[in-house]
Amino acid sequence: MSSTQQPSSKKQTLFLASLIILWYSSNIGVLLLNKYLLSNYGFKFPIFLTMCHMSACAFFSYISIVFIKLVPLQPIKSRPQFLKIATLSVVFCCSVVGGNISLRYLPVSFNQAVGATTPFFTALFAYLMTFKREAWVTYAALVPVVTGVVIASGGEPAFHWFGFIMCISATAARAFKSVLQGILLSSEGEMLNSMNLLLYMSPIAVLVLVPTALIMEPNVLEVIISLGRQHRYMWLLLFINSTLAYSANLSNFLVTKHTSALTLQVLGNAKGAVAVVISILLFRNPVTAVGIGGYTMTILGVVAYGEAKRRFR
Repeated sequence: MSSTQQPSSKKQTLFLASLIILWYSSNIGVLLLNKYLLSNYGFKFPIFLTMCHMSACAFFSYISIVFIKLVPLQPIKSRPQFLKIATLSVVFCCSVVGGNISLRYLPVSFNQAVGATTPFFTALFAYLMTFKREAWVTYAALVPVVTGVVIASGGEPAFHWFGFIMCISATAARAFKSVLQGILLSSEGEMLNSMNLLLYMSPIAVLVLVPTALIMEPNVLEVIISLGRQHRYMWLLLFINSTLAYSANLSNFLVTKHTSALTLQVLGNAKGAVAVVISILLFRNPVTAVGIGGYTMTILGVVAYGEAKRRFR
């Protein structure tokens, strides 16, 4: 009996390890490629880049759900439900566009430090929008989260105010979308898993981003065609980048499904740290002891917040 269970356990461990590697490589890969395209490659169109990501998510979501049947298709049942999804899609667009804009001005390492403050904004919006209160210990754990970013900002050699504002806005929008999703799609008949939600949000996002890109980035097509002629791998990089954007969402769904909430939180915190180290090695952006100390304080605060929330739920 034990000999039968052992291979099964090994297969499960190997499967989980593969999922985690896919999750890490997809998330870190899309982040680093975004930075490379937007800062080092002359591709200065974050809105158009986000539109490419959403187009890939729409296409691959349709293939994986309708044809491959990775998850059951959950149809939209009413007009109010569609409007709620459309609202979430616009907020989602704002968070992704803001994050991509910030990468034009900030190093990935500092971008990740600011992004780690998501729990602070989530707790803030949850309190303001749903009057949901946590234990005082949980709120106390958020103090080092914010303090760490303040310290990291002071110690960041490449600090840029506009990039910082975009990054903070993107982080707040991501938290706002999470809380809003819990409010809008909370009823039993309207709840959607993350893959079905992505299937419906992505096309709406594309419809919003196409006119936005044409208005705010008017010469985007001309420059991209020119870049494509100058750099033979530009279209391939754009395709890989967009595919990784979908892969990041897919792997996040699968890791969430096959692991516990605590494991997911620990892996998520480690993922941010890995992204910071790799980005510093690749882009050679200068870092200071103050900046590293601030980021470390933020991560420790996020860990303490997660633990406090789990214990005092």
